[in-house]
Amino acid sequence: MCKFLSALAVLFVALLTAFYIHLRPALSAGGVGRTIHPVGNRNCKVVPQLQACEKLVLHQPSGLIYLACSTPHSRMHWTPTLGRLNVSGRSQLDYVATYDAYTDAINFLSFSGHLFPRGISMHGMDVVPASDDRSTLYVYLVNHREPESGDARRVGTDSVIEVFKTRIGSNTLEHVRTFQDPNVIVTPNDVVGSPDGKSIYFTNDHKLRVGVGRILSLLALTHDTSVGFCHADQGCKFAYTGLHASNGIVRGSNPGNDTLYVADCVLGDVTVLEQLSDNTLAFTETIKTDRGLDNLAIDAHGALWAAGLSDALGMVTRQINDPSALVASSALRITVNRGLDSFYGKKYNIDKVFEDSGELASGSTSAVYDAERGRLFMHGIMSPQLTVCKL
Repeated sequence: MCKFLSALAVLFVALLTAFYIHLRPALSAGGVGRTIHPVGNRNCKVVPQLQACEKLVLHQPSGLIYLACSTPHSRMHWTPTLGRLNVSGRSQLDYVATYDAYTDAINFLSFSGHLFPRGISMHGMDVVPASDDRSTLYVYLVNHREPESGDARRVGTDSVIEVFKTRIGSNTLEHVRTFQDPNVIVTPNDVVGSPDGKSIYFTNDHKLRVGVGRILSLLALTHDTSVGFCHADQGCKFAYTGLHASNGIVRGSNPGNDTLYVADCVLGDVTVLEQLSDNTLAFTETIKTDRGLDNLAIDAHGALWAAGLSDALGMVTRQINDPSALVASSALRITVNRGLDSFYGKKYNIDKVFEDSGELASGSTSAVYDAERGRLFMHGIMSPQLTVCKL
């Protein structure tokens, strides 16, 4: 009996060790053992009137920041990406706003042209100038609607992607269309829109809406998330599958650019994809970083920016239960390496431009840099304030 128990104990320790080794990359990227080294946080201000804004988008010509926001309290109850599906706690006050860093003016935009009987629940967003009139903007919003029937905790959300039209400086968002396909738009996180308002790429951050399978997938580190594509006239389809923990998505900055970048919020990879003639995507390469990444943005000089999850585990264990909890944040800048060491395999420079313990920027999920005006903007899904830093 003793020999059997000893063998069982050895087997248990071996399995535990193997499981830890399997999870170690995710734990490291999630912030376990990380020491926070503040940088870039000395010349900053905060805007507490804007809270719980998961996604920021810069309109470069005007310098306006568009924000998709909610309330920190409601995020505790209704954040589908983190499995929070309490419909009764869902916000009825989610909104889109603009912020002007020069005047500190905030403009809250109202919705028109649609009643939204199941409300608007903000997550990812894109803002794209129209191809035929650059003063007209298409605004694409991930909307996590409650299900038409059944308990959301059992069936998940009925998420869709809404398209609106507005003009620079306007306070109205005019509804254009709703992209909906429950077989493809499963767990949408972020979105990239077209300049004609007719098509989108978006990330699904899980394969399943609800259930034990989501947890098992997370623990197994399976590559089962995806990028979907929808066209107003052609419907929706999967453009690329087999991603891991896909989150933020952004298109290359040059006109006609067919490159898409997708962030991994667990392991910290950026997957680079190329658009094909049938609107599916082909793998190009992976850019490795040392932390989980959320939303992505590209500045006017072509640099790729990522909201670094310096303490991802703190966000999903502490901040989601207590929005006042301070969670470290960072911003990474990724650029093509043009130095001599590029000949030895270092293709990209990855610079930590900003990091803060959470006092200024807590749990940031979006980092946008205005390269022409030298300002970094950061906000997060549970954050109590917008953070603006001069760099």
